[in-house]
Amino acid sequence: MKTADLIKNSIEGGTIDILDSIHNNEVNIAIYNRNIHHLNFEIYQLLKREISLKVNGTTENILNEIAQTISTENYNSLYTDIKNLLITFSNITGCTNFKLLLATVNTNMCKRFHMDFNSLRLLCTYSGPGTLWLTEDNINREALNSNADNNSIVVNSNNIQQANTGDVIILKGANYGNQESLGVVHRSPSIEETKFQRLILRIDVVQ
Repeated sequence: MKTADLIKNSIEGGTIDILDSIHNNEVNIAIYNRNIHHLNFEIYQLLKREISLKVNGTTENILNEIAQTISTENYNSLYTDIKNLLITFSNITGCTNFKLLLATVNTNMCKRFHMDFNSLRLLCTYSGPGTLWLTEDNINREALNSNADNNSIVVNSNNIQQANTGDVIILKGANYGNQESLGVVHRSPSIEETKFQRLILRIDVVQ
């Protein structure tokens, strides 16, 4: 916890064990800050393939499917990184079954700030802009719950937070245990207008 920066509903730091803090009542987003420059070549090669891999199952089944989809000989570093993140997420959640998405993205996925109706989700943006999220003091939850637009949900647009490329984040959803805190409010960055391309990893607990 020494490297962590606790800011309202978030916590972040430069070691992977910071992700365990997602179980703290006051935390609904945990962020592992990291440098992924060593993955850049493999990421670039995968972006050119425009991959879209969706797989459900146990950790072992998912890793086997990834190995069959992207050659571990050509993408060994990236495969190892995904493997380590999946195992870490399994240890944090205590779960063995997951839904995984590894995909290149060229469109605006989730335009509206929202709260996921799941328990926990791991996200990593390997390329392109990262996920946008809100601190608790920057959310109008009444507007959120009434399906209002982003301008009504966000109290101050200047204070919207954004994960860095390469950061690993775990997001708490509305169905997390007997939580006292609420799920984190977040959305995907807009990229259609800028022509950015993203490579994302998303892992959800199967409930």
